[in-house]
Amino acid sequence: MQNETRQLLEEVTAYNSNIYINFIDPLAEGDDANAIAEEFYSLGMTPARLSVMENGKASETLIFPWAIANFGEESVKIPLLKNKLGVSDEERVNSSVQQLEYSFANALSQLVRPRKKKIAVMRGNGELPDPFIADFISTLRQYYFIAPFTLNSAENEPQKTLNSLTEFDLIIEAKPTEAYTENEKFILDQYLMQGGKALWLVEHTAMETDSLFNETGSAFALPRDLNLGDLFFSYGFRINPVLVNDLYSAPIILASGSGNDTRFSPYPWFYSPLTTSPNTHPIINNLEAVKFDWANPIDTLRNPVKKMVLLSSSPQSKPEGVPREISLNILNRTPDLSTYTGGEQALAVLLEGEFTSAYRNRIKPFELQGAKDQSNATGMIVISDGDVIKNQLQQGAPLELGFDRYTGNTYGNKEFLLNSVNYLLDDSGLIDIRSKEISIAFLDIEKASAEREKWQILNLAVPMLLLLTGAFGFNYFRKKRYIKK
Repeated sequence: MQNETRQLLEEVTAYNSNIYINFIDPLAEGDDANAIAEEFYSLGMTPARLSVMENGKASETLIFPWAIANFGEESVKIPLLKNKLGVSDEERVNSSVQQLEYSFANALSQLVRPRKKKIAVMRGNGELPDPFIADFISTLRQYYFIAPFTLNSAENEPQKTLNSLTEFDLIIEAKPTEAYTENEKFILDQYLMQGGKALWLVEHTAMETDSLFNETGSAFALPRDLNLGDLFFSYGFRINPVLVNDLYSAPIILASGSGNDTRFSPYPWFYSPLTTSPNTHPIINNLEAVKFDWANPIDTLRNPVKKMVLLSSSPQSKPEGVPREISLNILNRTPDLSTYTGGEQALAVLLEGEFTSAYRNRIKPFELQGAKDQSNATGMIVISDGDVIKNQLQQGAPLELGFDRYTGNTYGNKEFLLNSVNYLLDDSGLIDIRSKEISIAFLDIEKASAEREKWQILNLAVPMLLLLTGAFGFNYFRKKRYIKK
């Protein structure tokens, strides 16, 4: 990893002499590793512990796989080591090396490229509160202009509302819970018809994990009607009001005991699918598993719009209809594997092309100047779970999106959403870098340890044998040539 990083940066400086590089080992002068680690933690750069197997003995090494890019008074932290759940150190390094160029290019882009495009974070329809989307929004601010936008004036000033909305390049709908009026829908529809882009994080069932932590340990999952069905149907997809139950899922953490004896234990929780990537699209290439909660399956419908499933549940999943009572008591039951025959359920879909207005051949909710029945070429990504963008809180402060403070796992939610926004806003340079494939050959540690003596003898004996043979042959032919008979 160190060698690959050094080689990449040397190539960068060979092309651009304005870039200067310093390589620093924070432990080179024998400073206390724990003190250095705490300093890195305070800067938001967490050290990594690496298991090393040498001569059959295991040891643990503390490493600091980070870079900092500085330009003027601005600086960007660059993580070099990519975490992936359930993989070996070799696989983790291989995955990280593939992302090196992207990591540095992304950081340099943040430092030197001026922000131009604007994103509207939609409010007013019961979307997630600001603290729960704070981490992702703060990340987006490094690339784009961000502003909240409400459709509250859609009833009184619809034309003005639409004109204001079209000033934005992309809208983000983060888990709306209140139904849209026809005026609001028509404004959203015409925004898309004029080439606007959208990231939908919408679910058609009402259920929250927190609802289970009551005296009964159960809650009802109910259908949720946002009055968006006709809009989505016209665009070429449908979000079904059912839940995805998936054997490949993230755990739920439950507490037992009290006071100092409290213990937090993980249990399999099949309503939190960990998604797989059925293809190698740049948005999801080399991506960590994305964690969903109470997700709904997405159906793609036949129309001229190009569609690609970005994320789906595992083949061992099944849809479950609602209303349905969900209880923590299911943790004590062994799942019936014979019922998990639903196959992969689409949970995130990319749609690109020219969309047909949902109000084509229909009476419009209000008169609109230049209303369009067919869009310009545009795109949208629909995700059937609003919790994908939801970060956890600790003492009221937002944690990094994708980090689960109860298990310590970091999922790929943040990277997936950032790639999605970059792609929709045509930041193709960075996306293309992400799609590169690099393969590194690693030494088989177990085999090397088992055959250590064999190769030591071989490496010592063969050169000696060749040397003796050469010396004997040289001496023999020398005598034969120069000694008189």
